[in-house]
Amino acid sequence: MPGVHDRVIVVTGAGGGLGREYALLLAREGARVVVNDLGGARDGSGSGSTMADDVVAEVRKAGGLAVANYDSVATEGGALSLIQTALDEFGAVHGVVNNAGILRDGAFHKMTSDNWDAVMKVHLYGGYNVSRAAWPHFREQKFGRIVVAASTSGLYGNFGQSNYGAAKLGLVGLINTLAIEGAKYGINANAVAPLAATRMTEDIAPPEFLEKLPPAHVAPVVGYLLTEESTETGSVFVVGGGQVQRVAQFQNKGVTFAEPPTVDQLAERWAEISDMTGAVPGVNPLG
Repeated sequence: MPGVHDRVIVVTGAGGGLGREYALLLAREGARVVVNDLGGARDGSGSGSTMADDVVAEVRKAGGLAVANYDSVATEGGALSLIQTALDEFGAVHGVVNNAGILRDGAFHKMTSDNWDAVMKVHLYGGYNVSRAAWPHFREQKFGRIVVAASTSGLYGNFGQSNYGAAKLGLVGLINTLAIEGAKYGINANAVAPLAATRMTEDIAPPEFLEKLPPAHVAPVVGYLLTEESTETGSVFVVGGGQVQRVAQFQNKGVTFAEPPTVDQLAERWAEISDMTGAVPGVNPLG
């Protein structure tokens, strides 16, 4: 059977919001789901098992297969334990959804090292830790699917979210390389930047805007990217409110200088340098 049927998929931060929607959809599609959630508050404080347990109970009540896990993805040991849960319970791991996240917003001049580090460890390090723990299994079986939760705050910026935006765009850099390294092993890696009403966004946007963004609109895109049929890799999608958009980097023709230019020469041609008319998809000149 196509899709994610009988695949074992780990979803981090699956105790509520978008993660819960991903877990429920994947289970309905026949996947065996590891529901990971530390059970903490939005800022990452605290922990508990109730959130993950409730989603597992919901999946099982609907006839699906799921198991709970409460490890922190912010540590290497937690991620290894999480993947081991998939192996112990279901005998394999075929996909990971790096969705776990916290918020510690603040204007940059008020940003503390603690708040910077905490967000980096859950989002960027979490995405690395879980993907790295699953990677050897993906390579060995020559199949794997990775989806990371990016954000428009990383793609475009957002006031008060320098830590969050930097971490989220870092995940895009991660999947760009994983897509290259995983190609010959059947491993795809993509990013989804969701626009959805969750506890992460409840006070970031007006209620009348958020009510148009139910999390259920995002889950099918994540589900598709985890399927065997999907060949998409190294791509970023902004998804929300019924719209699915691919986002990509472009580069213009630029200006070539025969000799190192002076500052004045650059100033004279800066409009030409920055003009994106006729721009084409960007490529790595080193690769």
